[in-house]
Amino acid sequence: MTLSDSDVAIIGMACRFPGADSVDRFWHVLSEGRETLTRYTDEELLAAGVPAARLADPRYVKAAQTIPGTDLFDSELFQFTQDEAEILDPQHRVFLECALEALERAGYDPERTDAHIGVYAGAGMNTYLLHNLGERYRAASTVDHYRLMLANDKDFLATRVSYKLNLTGPSIGINTACSTSLVAVHTACLALLGGECDMALVGAVHLNPQGQGYQYQEGMIFSPDGHCRAFDAEARGTVIGSGAGAVVLKRLKEALADGDWIHAVIKGSAINNDGSAKTGYTAPSISGQAAVIADAQDVADVDPETIGYVEAHGTGTPLGDPIEVAALTEAFRDGTDRTGYCALGSVKTNIGHLDTAAGMAGLIKTALMLEHRTLVPSLHFTESNPDIDFAAGPFFVNTEKTEWKSETGPLRAGVSSFGIGGTNAHAILQEGPARGQALHESRPELLVLSARSEDALEQAAAALARHLRAHPGLAPAAVAQTLGLGRRAHTHRLALVAGSTRSAAMALALGDEEHIRRGVTGREPSAPVLVLTGTGADPADAAELYASVPAYRDAADACAAALGRPGDAEALLAEDGAVAACCHEYALATALTAWGVAPAGLAATGTGLATAAALAEALPLADALALARGTAPYRVAPPRLPVVSPRTGHWMTDDEGRDPAVWTGPADATASLDALLDGTGRHALRLTPPDGEPGGLTHLLTLAADQWVLGADLDFTAVHTGRDIRRVPLPTHRFERRRHWVEPGDHGARTEAAPAGDRLIARFDPADPQHNVELIRDYLTEAIGKVLGGRHLAALDTSLFDLGLDSLVLIEVVARLGDELGFEVPAASFVEFPTIRSFVDNLAELMGLAPGTAPGGDGTTPAPRTSRRAQRAAARHTGQA
Repeated sequence: MTLSDSDVAIIGMACRFPGADSVDRFWHVLSEGRETLTRYTDEELLAAGVPAARLADPRYVKAAQTIPGTDLFDSELFQFTQDEAEILDPQHRVFLECALEALERAGYDPERTDAHIGVYAGAGMNTYLLHNLGERYRAASTVDHYRLMLANDKDFLATRVSYKLNLTGPSIGINTACSTSLVAVHTACLALLGGECDMALVGAVHLNPQGQGYQYQEGMIFSPDGHCRAFDAEARGTVIGSGAGAVVLKRLKEALADGDWIHAVIKGSAINNDGSAKTGYTAPSISGQAAVIADAQDVADVDPETIGYVEAHGTGTPLGDPIEVAALTEAFRDGTDRTGYCALGSVKTNIGHLDTAAGMAGLIKTALMLEHRTLVPSLHFTESNPDIDFAAGPFFVNTEKTEWKSETGPLRAGVSSFGIGGTNAHAILQEGPARGQALHESRPELLVLSARSEDALEQAAAALARHLRAHPGLAPAAVAQTLGLGRRAHTHRLALVAGSTRSAAMALALGDEEHIRRGVTGREPSAPVLVLTGTGADPADAAELYASVPAYRDAADACAAALGRPGDAEALLAEDGAVAACCHEYALATALTAWGVAPAGLAATGTGLATAAALAEALPLADALALARGTAPYRVAPPRLPVVSPRTGHWMTDDEGRDPAVWTGPADATASLDALLDGTGRHALRLTPPDGEPGGLTHLLTLAADQWVLGADLDFTAVHTGRDIRRVPLPTHRFERRRHWVEPGDHGARTEAAPAGDRLIARFDPADPQHNVELIRDYLTEAIGKVLGGRHLAALDTSLFDLGLDSLVLIEVVARLGDELGFEVPAASFVEFPTIRSFVDNLAELMGLAPGTAPGGDGTTPAPRTSRRAQRAAARHTGQA
């Protein structure tokens, strides 16, 4: 297959479409030829606020293409406070989750890649602001107006995704009505080819009001019965639906080099506008559509005869369908006279018209058909629209699921999306290059999973087990690499060392505690102290490590060179004796360190002291190996890592570390290690495998697994160094959604200031300053607790910025506090005093209340009140900044 420098690969896809909350489920809907329409009862519609008079109108269609749970959102994952999540446009919420899923499906964690990832995205009309937040907006303060704007304007969709996911490429909002998402794809492709970004996250979202049907009107785009009958004689319109979709794009040659999973290739695309040469602003244009299709084919440099399918805009209107087919025919006739060879379809017959996300639905559908080499049926077609002459053109409406074949080369397809207002877009897709046979290496692999709760972790493990059982051909290495490199690490963790996808699936499904490691990390992960015993490895295990772990191999080579035996490391490791054992233990510890397991100290016994001396750089490697042989050193440098003294059982002092005799004593520095480490945030990590346990690579990976579940930040790039990286689509993050919703009329706006007699200041006792300070602290804790979602979350001594509040929220809280106190409270004080306790203490001084009256964190002694500026100055003074 010929590759072009302008080819762009689709390497990740995610969606929430009607009837399908994932790409896999969307494929089931398509391949089974299902329509996802939801029919409502009168009771459901009345509960949703539809007037009874409207329900009695025979033109009211009690159906919708909808997605459930738009009132739910995993706010904690994206670090939104309760108040922020509640006022955030649900379209932004849904798209944020979809964006993260697309990146995870592509196998990329933004925190683990240097790639500049751009965002090109659009959203539909914000009905949540209109219907649910309208009263709040009208009654809000200036600050609240500003916050509502930031939370609801289309302009902030793309940049909010970039901010929340830490994406550093261009971040651009795009809106061209129904063609939004395909225009975004075109724009992103140009940015990739122009070098503006390394990858692009592209998509759109559109949400209708929940639980409502619509009014049918003759001549409008809406269907009288809820069905979209694209190109059919009975076509009368479509159904506007809710949904979101996102794809991750990358230059094809780089995607191939990086081992990405390629769903399909975008060969070329084009956009234009109809201008004024049409019957009206909302009307389509044959010339505009034909021109954009022909331009896309020219850009892609493909012949129309090689295109076997077109995903049409296909709204199922009596006027629009004939115009679209006429435009397609005109564009194709420039390159072929053949008839009836190109299949035509419309995803709107399955899931309705998703407005801004419509083109994304068509793109994902077409990419899936190319990937599966299968044409899926376009629904509700029995007899063609009499104004469409299919017999004279290249097209036929495909109504059956069938194998997709091509006699002219790779499978190719066109995707159209035409927006009200005249912005047209067309893209040419091609099947991806053939995937080489996955290399199934006969070696163990480290699989890691994490989540923010134990329940979510169990769900993730079960989902991965199901996926591995359903896809037994997946290479274990690709699974391990995708999980390690493509997922953010959360606090609840699980790790498994497995030799095959089958054994991994079995262990995960059964919860095999013998092989699965579990842990919960804290803010300060437990740090390992390496326990060195001078124990060697079985020659076969050492040979396996030397062959498969570059960091181990480099360290072993360094040992051989230090002994004057360069190039002889494999033979050295196979020998008996203390020197070979020291080489193995040194290489094992070095490999762990290279993988990101940073030791907090060393403890050794016997000849393990020689290994400790080398790792702590107390001795040059050659002298440490001589020490293992029994040659005492003449001079020792202070160790650069803490080392437990074999004499005292405590940490060596610098003077003790310089004493050669300390490193040659027979005493055991590990005998009381557990007692020494108890309560210090450190733990013992014994490098020697227990009796009867596997050694070699399985043991090294198990050591890494043990540390990862305890909070170690493993460098999975280093873990897989020297191997071809392969990424595969795997189950994504398990969202832990909660309801964040303002009901219509429940605006929760700021009320007018309370009468003077009801304000906080009226409850002050001039004779009891401590009481007054407590009143202010209680008021502020309650106010901030409401923003965070509960008073219990408003910790007195935790920075409010660390809790997720932003300056706009704090400005509003301070303004209300000022009204309550009749005092101009300086809002900027929260920058210098970012905790509730320090802010209130500072305010008490400003108001002339008695200073230093606040109890400390233990309720007895005053807590120090230090501003951020003072903290930074102190840090610089002590060298910690």
